[in-house]
Amino acid sequence: MLLIVRPCSSSVSIHHFQPKPQRSRNVVVRCSLSSVEEKRGLDSELQASVPFPPIRVAKRVVLVRHGQSTWNAEGRIQGSSNFSVLTKKGESQAETSRQMLIDDHFDACFASPLARSKRTAEIIWGPRQETIVPDIDLREIDLYSFQGLLKHEGKARYGAAYREWQVDAANFMIDGHYPVRELWDRARSCWTKILAHDSRSVLVVAHNAVNQALVATAIGLGAEYFRTLLQSNCGVSVLDFIPRPEGGSPHICLNRLNQTPGSPVAGGKSAGRETSRRFILVCSGSTQGNTEDGFPFAGDQPLNMLGVIQSQKSAELLLDLKVNSIVSSPNKACVETAVAISKVQEAADCLGADCVPRYVEMKQMGNLDVETIFKQTNTDISNFPPFQPGWLNRIDDGLRTKLWDQSGKAWRSLLDEISDESRPEEVVVAVGHPAIHIALMGHCLNLTKEWLGSFHLDAGSVSVVDFPDGPKGKGVIRCINYTAHLGRWSIPITRSTEDGEEF
Repeated sequence: MLLIVRPCSSSVSIHHFQPKPQRSRNVVVRCSLSSVEEKRGLDSELQASVPFPPIRVAKRVVLVRHGQSTWNAEGRIQGSSNFSVLTKKGESQAETSRQMLIDDHFDACFASPLARSKRTAEIIWGPRQETIVPDIDLREIDLYSFQGLLKHEGKARYGAAYREWQVDAANFMIDGHYPVRELWDRARSCWTKILAHDSRSVLVVAHNAVNQALVATAIGLGAEYFRTLLQSNCGVSVLDFIPRPEGGSPHICLNRLNQTPGSPVAGGKSAGRETSRRFILVCSGSTQGNTEDGFPFAGDQPLNMLGVIQSQKSAELLLDLKVNSIVSSPNKACVETAVAISKVQEAADCLGADCVPRYVEMKQMGNLDVETIFKQTNTDISNFPPFQPGWLNRIDDGLRTKLWDQSGKAWRSLLDEISDESRPEEVVVAVGHPAIHIALMGHCLNLTKEWLGSFHLDAGSVSVVDFPDGPKGKGVIRCINYTAHLGRWSIPITRSTEDGEEF
């Protein structure tokens, strides 16, 4: 429920693809890509590109994928075809999303005109008076001859092309088209229309691949990130667009990713594949002395009453997940949260009279502790910017560098935690400060410190990273800043993050 302080996009060339993010200054980032991408000459440099149009007031865009369709249930490739409709389960998912967003205010709703998305939008929009705006550019990815085939039929008929679609989608070509590259280009045009609309809060209901492209192009990730930012049926993602006082492209922050009607840790595939290695990143709850928008965990403080509730809610969310180990920052609030999760985990299998509590390994990791960074840099946290989307872009560059370097060490240590091949499954819970977890996700995506302001996490939130190809493979982010488990203590989806001042 990932998260910038610079708008982004990607440009597309049929013969040579370059992912191109927008920055407030020129930045080049070299990503570690697969040998397949290198062989095909995919340029992995992230660099400045044409900016998004300026906006006068802050705008929040809420993306929702349609509910389960008949072709989803059949395992049939849909693409931009319009033959499937919502199943009963899909209608129920849409209704759950409607309830999730029922108290949230929206000025406008854009939707794909395809039946499965159109119906989902109608259910979520409910009795609101404004007309839903159909946009054909929000249709699902065009997959040409693949459309309508069962997945095993696509594999049998197209062999190498189907394999490329699975392992190297950015370079996949069919019927003379590069579908993923075309989609990234189309997503960029969608943002131009959405941002030009006279509204403060916008609901967009579309599809899996196009929502991935919308998220990625907003924060400056190229088509090689396809299938890296998961979009489940009726999953909700939130992007904040914040105007700059000097004008020009807005700051952009992914506030949350894929907040689903069901549990984010329930069984399911990641990028179409089963996974047996997973990180659960848990932000500890509010601490004593916090204000609503103040800097969280200011000093090594214990949880306040709200923080205790948040930690217990996080523990309950993970109840049905068998956690192998819990790694926490030595910060008091993080340790308290880790202990709450451990107690619930160890009691989860102990409902009968003869059962034995399950042991969950607990350890502390200094590199997850943000307080050490403050001490080493003599940082006065009383001067920190308000804890709002993009706040990490407003801190001192030296501090940001230290945060990035320390989190890189933590990331490598966490990968070691899930590398024991003797265990069929490895689930590791890491409890830390939001800033550390944001940086960990940046390392997962092979980004740099300039992306730290691209993501946002709230106290008590949960983010999930899967490794369907093992710890040496590419991480798939299942969700970011999931807070639905907090119930009445969660942050509303459309809560205003700025004071509404015009620029």
